[in-house]
Amino acid sequence: MEELRIDKWLWAARFYKTRSLAQAAVEAGRVKVAGERIKSSRSVRPGDVLQIRAGEQDWEVLVRALSAQRGPAVFARTLYDETPQGLRRRLEAIELRKQNQDPSSQMKGRPTKHDRRRLDHFRRGGA
Repeated sequence: MEELRIDKWLWAARFYKTRSLAQAAVEAGRVKVAGERIKSSRSVRPGDVLQIRAGEQDWEVLVRALSAQRGPAVFARTLYDETPQGLRRRLEAIELRKQNQDPSSQMKGRPTKHDRRRLDHFRRGGA
C-alpha cells in the first residue's frame, strides 16, 4: 500500500474515534499537510508531515506507515513519529493548561444539595 485516504489513516492512527469525525476535522481545517489545508479524499504517503488539532492538543507528526485497519493503540503508535519541535510545543501547552486551569472545569451542571449547603455555610461565615 503506497497511498491511503487521510481520514482513514487518522482513524487507524487513533487521532479520532470514528472515520466521520476524522473526515469532519479535515474538512474543518484542523488537519494540514505541510501547512496547507486539504480535503478528506487526499492521499497520505509515508514521509508526509501532518499538523493535527485533536481536542485541545496540537500534534505535528511524520507519517511512517499506512494502515487501513484500526488496531490496538500500541500498533497505531507505530504509524507515525512525532516531530521534536511538535512534541516540545505540545508538552508546553499541556503544562500551561495545568497552570491556568479553570476552577469551573470541575463543576458538572447545577450544584447538588450537598454543594448548596456547603455554599450557604461558607456565605454565613462558618468555619
